[in-house]
Amino acid sequence: MYTYANLGGMRLASISTYPIKSCHRLDHTDAVVEPWGLAGDRRWLVVEPDGRLVTQRAEPRLALVRPGLGNGGELVLRTPGMPDLDVPVAAGELIPVTVWKDTVDATPAGAAADDWLSAALDREVRLVHLDDPTRRSPDPKYAQPGDRVSLADSYPLLLANAASLDAVNDWLVERGDEPVPMTRFRPNVVVSGAPAWAEDDWLGRRVRIGAVAFRAVKPCDRCQVTLIDQETAERTRQPLRALGQLRRFPAGLLFGIYLIPDGVGSIAVGDQVELAGA
Repeated sequence: MYTYANLGGMRLASISTYPIKSCHRLDHTDAVVEPWGLAGDRRWLVVEPDGRLVTQRAEPRLALVRPGLGNGGELVLRTPGMPDLDVPVAAGELIPVTVWKDTVDATPAGAAADDWLSAALDREVRLVHLDDPTRRSPDPKYAQPGDRVSLADSYPLLLANAASLDAVNDWLVERGDEPVPMTRFRPNVVVSGAPAWAEDDWLGRRVRIGAVAFRAVKPCDRCQVTLIDQETAERTRQPLRALGQLRRFPAGLLFGIYLIPDGVGSIAVGDQVELAGA
């Protein structure tokens, strides 16, 4: 058993999921935590015709694809200048796709979805669905046997600290740059009420949000996706330069930490965020 304590009135400030990996987010007031992440998070993937993933690193226009979820569980594709497209969850044929160093079997979404996305991005791509999220495991260096992850880069959830973003933005404003929103870092959950960079000390510990406990396993090394305005898909100069000054470590330019659920349940904006003893 673990004893948890709330230090300084920490609360869950926001929840986001990304139905299609590297596309626009959905913001929520509450969410269901599953063993492999938040329900509906990163279960769909845009890939090259040969099955290699496509992300905003190479295709910033993915930020303009605004997926939704229909009442029947279908995916809804939306982007400016094109009609919406409902994509039902299909079953049957499986094809191998690659997510960085991992190969996982996924279900093709079909020609209509492929054509829609290819037109939106002006390049040939396919859309696939991870129908069975138990197929993929996180890096065993930081995970336990039996842990699973959807199509997220590394681990089931990414947590960010609102005060840490404030510290980055203070640095930017002092040097004449515009502040950046938290959406640049694409977290799943954002915590308020903690000091800047307090999350560094949470690594290796358990974090409880509401009634659901998580293991804080690894810091997140940030990439060029943080330079892409998530509303316009335009590339900017920041915040990587700021992170290079403030948060350069041997593991990279760090902002946010990865979580692995220790159980399942529901979380909601306003929930207490508590830490187990070191």
